[in-house]
Amino acid sequence: MALEDAKKQIDLAFTRKDRKGLAYENAFGGATSFLRRQYSKDLSGVDLAITGVPFDQAVTHRTGTRFGPRAIREASALQPYDPPYGWDGFDPLSEFSIIDYGDLAFDYAHTPSFPGLLQAHVSGILAEGAGTVTLGGDHFITLPILRAYAEKYGPMSVIHVDAHSDLWADDDMDRIDHGTFFYKAVKTGLIDPKRSVQIGIRTVCDDYLGVEYVDARTVHELGVGHAVARAKHLVGQHPTYVTFDIDALDPAFAPGTGTPVWGGLASWQAAALLRGLAGINMVGGDVVEVSPPYDTTGATAIAGAHVATELMTLFCWNRKHR
Repeated sequence: MALEDAKKQIDLAFTRKDRKGLAYENAFGGATSFLRRQYSKDLSGVDLAITGVPFDQAVTHRTGTRFGPRAIREASALQPYDPPYGWDGFDPLSEFSIIDYGDLAFDYAHTPSFPGLLQAHVSGILAEGAGTVTLGGDHFITLPILRAYAEKYGPMSVIHVDAHSDLWADDDMDRIDHGTFFYKAVKTGLIDPKRSVQIGIRTVCDDYLGVEYVDARTVHELGVGHAVARAKHLVGQHPTYVTFDIDALDPAFAPGTGTPVWGGLASWQAAALLRGLAGINMVGGDVVEVSPPYDTTGATAIAGAHVATELMTLFCWNRKHR
């Protein structure tokens, strides 16, 4: 690349004129927007907004997921040179207007105000006709996000990929806890349990509240195709939100998370699962619980970036083929 051509490519996160297209920049330099998308608060004409929520005040044990969005973005700088693999040539980066909307701003010392701020943040994006893929943060963030989505779509179908059901009983709706978000979402009517599924579970749950689950052992024994088929059967064409807790992966593949549990999915299984969901009516999603302090290799953030890329591709695939 000639010097003058190189100068035109400097920091596409700021200088990109067209929001569509792949990015050819040094992965080791420049701003770390997600997949080198343009940083922008302008939602006009935007199909999908990637946004970060660096919140970890709801964790049960180990903090650190507040650093997840930054690490995922940095890891994503390794990916924007080619279309996502395995999608038969489909290139969402070139066909759709996708921006990095930046992170939610909130007062870390005033936790009670956080849920309302996040709900309003997502509602504002949805009101402009864009969808969201959110980079967490701990898993509590999915509850306010689902509130925003349910305002627009009604009770959601949810595909929840996780080691934990997050269905611990808790009827105090003011408590902020990453282990109860799914319970509260079902109890308050944000989720249609009969049209939802949990995949990868490998911890005890006393009551699934009518939600079907495909545990990790079943995925290993019956295959990813079985989990995909059950998920597609259950959600049908109902508006669907996909939430992916990185601890769905075995700690061998994602050690950087707050509550790791052995026996989880391999990275190839997660990739096959997400690609297999093509055709569902996905309207939004998130990847949560990436905690960089517990992984010096960066492998967990790399996995999180790939999950977010697959969620982005699922969303755009749906828009193209609908």
